[in-house]
Formats: sequence, structure tokens, C-alpha cells
Amino acid sequence: MTAAKSTVRVFWFRRDLRLEDNSGLFQALRQGEAVLPIFIFDRHILNRLEDRDDARVTFIHEVISSLHKRLTTMGSGLLVFHGTPQEVFRKLLDSWNLSAVHTNHDYEPYARRRDSEVEGLLLDHGVPFHSHKDIVLFERSEVVKDDGNPYTVFTPYSRKWLAVAERIDISPFDTEPCLHQFHKISLPEPPSLESMGFQRSAQAFPSPDVTDELISQYAERRNFPAMPATSRLGLHLRFGTISIRALANRAKSISPTFLNELIWRDFYHMILWHFPQVGEGKAFKPIYDQIEWRSDPDGFDRWCQGQTGYPIVDAGMRELAATGFMHNRVRMITASFLTKHLLIDWRLGEAWFARKLLDFDLAANNGGWQWAAGSGCDAAPYFRVFNPTLQTEKFDGKGAYIRKWVAEFESLTYPRPIVEHSFARNRCLQMYGRVLKPGV
Repeated sequence: MTAAKSTVRVFWFRRDLRLEDNSGLFQALRQGEAVLPIFIFDRHILNRLEDRDDARVTFIHEVISSLHKRLTTMGSGLLVFHGTPQEVFRKLLDSWNLSAVHTNHDYEPYARRRDSEVEGLLLDHGVPFHSHKDIVLFERSEVVKDDGNPYTVFTPYSRKWLAVAERIDISPFDTEPCLHQFHKISLPEPPSLESMGFQRSAQAFPSPDVTDELISQYAERRNFPAMPATSRLGLHLRFGTISIRALANRAKSISPTFLNELIWRDFYHMILWHFPQVGEGKAFKPIYDQIEWRSDPDGFDRWCQGQTGYPIVDAGMRELAATGFMHNRVRMITASFLTKHLLIDWRLGEAWFARKLLDFDLAANNGGWQWAAGSGCDAAPYFRVFNPTLQTEKFDGKGAYIRKWVAEFESLTYPRPIVEHSFARNRCLQMYGRVLKPGV
């Protein structure tokens, strides 16, 4: 006689790796049933990674191992799988009586397809699939024009966002009183990195803590890459080890400029939701897909390695390689250089950043690259070409940032500029101009 299956309500951790102020987890725990928490190292995602020591995989593994240990102190644990979501949920359906599955929304094209497939599988077995808003403050069509259409320019979007925020509660979810609802069961340790074909990265990870002083000085200091003036919270927001609601509520009372960066994050996720093609290699402005980018493998390699002969560009690329981080001002400079000085397809730069950035987020990364190339919503016009020398004078006038990453820039060993600025600017205007009308 087969033993009866235990009845559980599943919570599926993804980009929300915390117990505190977790929207979907709160909704699962408050139903009064035993909650089985799970995490899936998704083979579909892992198989696309090029580096076996990808630091983000190490970071996730460390975080879920810590979550598992914390849950074991409550008599529970985190059930961790390595496989495809469809495979995992078939196993869960075989082993447990699932009353429902809860998770938090993800807006990327692959995630939308994945969730649709999982929901279909569960509904075939009579199991409801509940997805909740957690990784952004306002999503989808919560901030749109009065006629219901999405904004495609940031400034009016941000005004409407602030108006909506005045009317809608974005206070944190208090999960603490519900934590006793986790299913009481002994669960195995998460699979090792090695068993999944990865090795531990030696990369250091930024702290999830940020001071009120840094936030209050953000507006005045954020553009100077030599200063420790940015929060470096992108990694923690990407994987949900901190709460976007808690951070926004802090920023509201300290720095409108810092809060504005969180609004930009919502904006790009809204764009990705309404225009999913941008996440799959298409320009937001379709005419930009007609541009014939230069094929320049050597130039691209020199850009990747920080050997362009432009110190501010090379400093940024070397910082990225060494730390998995690049200062936001320098991200704009390096992206502009690749697309407008070298006339190399923005998609190649987007993919390189996606490979190297600890805080890689498809919505923001795509938005930033299309802004630099001129092909995106609310983008820099094609005739705006950053001058790396002027950018250096304005934001690293004493050369402190450059000296940290390009110590040899004043020596004979440092390469000559890969292209002269005036020539590159004129070439850019001619190439873009062949496709675009003035002012596009």
C-alpha cells in the first residue's frame, strides 16, 4: 500500500533570495498550510554561461546555502534542485500533494515562457500557480499614460511614478510572524558547485549594507568614479538579497536622486514587459536594425581587454574584468565608445557586460546599451558622441580612477588610441545618417 503524500504549499525562490519582506513568500506563508521552499539551479540558464567560475553562480550558491542553514534552525530547510523547471515540478508532483505553488514575477522573455510552461503543467494536475510582484516597485501597466499606453520617455514616466507612489502603499511585507509555517522536515544540503559543473569564484562581493550618509551624498558624488560614492547594491537587487521596497522607503526621505535611480530600474522593467523584443536582440526603434555595423574583431577584443588607448575607457573595462563592477558614468562612456567610435554592434557590448557584470540585469543592461547606441527609448540621439577626453577632464580630472586601473597610461608601453576622436565622430555621423533622418 502506497504511503499518503504530505500536503504542502510550495514557494519557489528565484530573484528574491531572502526571508524578510518577500511578497510571494508572505502570501504563501499566510495561507496557514505547511510551506515547502525550493530553489532550482536552472540548466537552461546555467548551460548558457561561458565561464565555469562565473561569480554570480558562486554568489547564488553561497546565498542559498545560507538560507538553507537558517531554515534548518527552524526545523525546515531549502530543497534545492539542479535541472530544468519542468523536470523539477514533475518530481514534486510525484512526491508531494501540492496545494499550490507561489513565486514572484520575472519579466524577462525566457522567464515568461518558463513560467507559462510550469503553470500549464501544474494546472494539468489541478495545482494553482500564484505569481506576485516583488522585484520592482511598480510593474507592467501600474504606471502608464492616461490612455493606458506605456510611457517610452523616462521624465513623464517618473512624474507619474511619483504621483502613483503617493497614493499606493509600498510598505514592506512582515513575514516574521508567519515563519513557523515552513514545513518541518529534514532536507539534504544543496548540490555542490562542482556537481553542477562549476567551480568557486574568487570574486569578492559587495556588502548589502549602505549608509544613510552615502545615500544623502549620492547626488553630488555619484558621477566621479574615483569616489566610493555609489551603493553597489545592483547585485543584491538583481538576486533579491535586499528588498526594493525597504530601499525605496529609505531613499524617499534622504535622496530624491537615489530614488530616481530606482525609478529608472522600474522604467526599464516596464519597457521589457511591454516591448519584449528588446530583450531578444531587437532595437527599440526598428529603423536602427538597418544600421550596418562594422566587423572589427580586433577592435572589439581591444575594447574588452582595456587596450583602446583611451585611459578612461580602458580603466572601466579593466575594472569590470577585475571586480565584476563598473561605475555607471564609465559604463556610459565605454558603451558610447564601442558603438560610436568603433561602430561595433551594441549587441556585442551588451553580451560582454551580461557575461562580466555581477549586477547584470537584462532590463537595465539592454536599456543602457540601447540608450548609448541611440536605438532605445528615451535614448541619446545618434549625433551625441561622448568625447572620452572631455569626460575624463570633467569626472576624473586628477586621474585617480585612471591611475588605479591603467597605471601605465603615461608610459611608452601604453597603446596609441585605436581611433582618433574627430575622425570617429564624423564617421559615426555619416554611418548613422545614411539610415536615419536628422533628429531621429
